[in-house]
Amino acid sequence: MPQDVTFDLPFDTPVSEHLEYARARHLRWIWDMDLVRSKAGFEEYKSWDLPQAAARTYPHASAEDMVVLMNWFSLAFLFDDQFDANRPDRADRIADVARELIATPLRPSGIRPRVVCPITLAWAEVWQHLSDGMSLTWRTRFAASWGRFLVAHCEEVDLAARGLAGTLGLDEYAAFRRRTVGIHHSIDAGERSRRFEVPAQVQAHPLMERMRDLASDTIGFMNDIHSFERERRRGDGHNLIAVLHRERGGSWTDAMQEAYRMTTLCLDEYVELEARVPRMCDELGLDEKQRDGVRMGVEAIQHWINGNYVWGLSSGRYAAAKEGPAAAAELAGQGSVDDLLAV
Repeated sequence: MPQDVTFDLPFDTPVSEHLEYARARHLRWIWDMDLVRSKAGFEEYKSWDLPQAAARTYPHASAEDMVVLMNWFSLAFLFDDQFDANRPDRADRIADVARELIATPLRPSGIRPRVVCPITLAWAEVWQHLSDGMSLTWRTRFAASWGRFLVAHCEEVDLAARGLAGTLGLDEYAAFRRRTVGIHHSIDAGERSRRFEVPAQVQAHPLMERMRDLASDTIGFMNDIHSFERERRRGDGHNLIAVLHRERGGSWTDAMQEAYRMTTLCLDEYVELEARVPRMCDELGLDEKQRDGVRMGVEAIQHWINGNYVWGLSSGRYAAAKEGPAAAAELAGQGSVDDLLAV
């Protein structure tokens, strides 16, 4: 039922015309980089339809840049699924790999990873393309957001290793989810997809900071609703519906309805703040080129809210009913058919 839950979004966003071109090249890259290691793993990955997500969230990227963005998209999802709730012994290896992923954007381009596995090798290649042509300011901002996202995932694994999975209260969880959903750096990548940059003074403005946080909350909570059945199969308590059910009692339907209400409140506040953007531009005395960058920056947020939502309604990643090796792995508390942390 949760994957069928719909929201009334106030904006529509386009889909890249390069979807099929990039999809074919991306799926070949996944095989070549050893990011799927079995037929079952490949079939499960294809069912997620991540290329559609990239095409909806970065609709204005060129054909070749769309391939790069799809390749990058796969890494965060595939790494996330290496976190095995029933294998706390993997926490050290996950932390080692995460540190390598964090360090890559801070090194000169082209350096081979110190921690070697399919995920780190793929990221080193992707970052070389993703950072191409972007300023040091953008690369530093992206690296900081990317690092916070990966550290949060390590914290999630540590909680499981200490037997504390699913113990966060609602306020703690909401703050934690804002980091684990990874939207800040994903919005940053929207700038790379169109070869522009939002002015630094705008990124530092409280209005833009709050809009980005609200976008993260909206997308994170929507994703929790759509992924609830999958996460319940895995025994994963890091989900807004599960947190509400545990903290407030009542039925699962009550918890889902409250999660929906919280999501809608975040979306409504975001829309209200977006209307204040022209006033912010006046306040900062931005010129026409800078205002154009702000406009595209706001569109990047809209693309993520709407594009991720539409993709989540149909992605096989969140299917309520599933059979085969992927379902068996989830029922065993695993997120992935294939192990990508080993050499």
